[in-house]
Amino acid sequence: MADFANILTEEKNGLLYLTINREDKLNALNFDTLEELKSIFEEVVDNKAIKAVIITGAGEKAFVAGADISEIANLNEVNARKFAENGQEIFAMIENCHKPVIAVTNGFTLGGGCELAMACHMRIASANAKFGQPEVNLGIIPGYGGTQRLTILAGKGKAFELMMTGDMIGAEEAKNLGLVNHLLPTKAEAIAKAEEIIGKIMSKAPLAIGMIVDCVNAVYLSEENGYQTEANSFARCVKSGDYKEGTSAFLEKRKPVFKGE
Repeated sequence: MADFANILTEEKNGLLYLTINREDKLNALNFDTLEELKSIFEEVVDNKAIKAVIITGAGEKAFVAGADISEIANLNEVNARKFAENGQEIFAMIENCHKPVIAVTNGFTLGGGCELAMACHMRIASANAKFGQPEVNLGIIPGYGGTQRLTILAGKGKAFELMMTGDMIGAEEAKNLGLVNHLLPTKAEAIAKAEEIIGKIMSKAPLAIGMIVDCVNAVYLSEENGYQTEANSFARCVKSGDYKEGTSAFLEKRKPVFKGE
């Protein structure tokens, strides 16, 4: 994978570690960082060697503290719409990725950072993580899908409260709301938990994992019949070599060796 100015990448045994690396700016998402994210996930989709992704922020103070305010301050109505649509498109790539993507959140996970974390399939937080959508303090609203995903994850009433007040919540409350899957004392332990979960997922059939992503996301698409998506996806799985391998391995009382085909 190419070198990037704002994101560090490291691949180990099929797992891509992606670190937003603007620690002096609390890892704020500027235009260039978003474009780097887009480029990375375009490669993740096409690169068969990459099986899963963990996203973190550099340092201990922040996962991503938001968007870059110096860039937001110069928006007008026309380019603001493009600004939001561009971020939504990139975060949708993450949400719809057929390979598991886990956010390990530490410190401030605010604004665009909270939206990035919510676009991932799972979130694992360290004890010092703080979540929020404080855009109302700037006279704006979340623009990268936060109004939709926070409502889905935390519920309508709590989403209204958090976005209307701009308040932050701690990691424990985020876990109780369902915003966070697991809560660990430190960032290192949170990364280890993410690695543990991904290790389990990587032992399963890759095609089936991708179909689960499609089916779960279909729940929230009003134009899509999720049950039909499930039936179609089930049929696609049955056509695969992984289905034949999985069922044969079960009957032969051995561990399956999946190839994602």
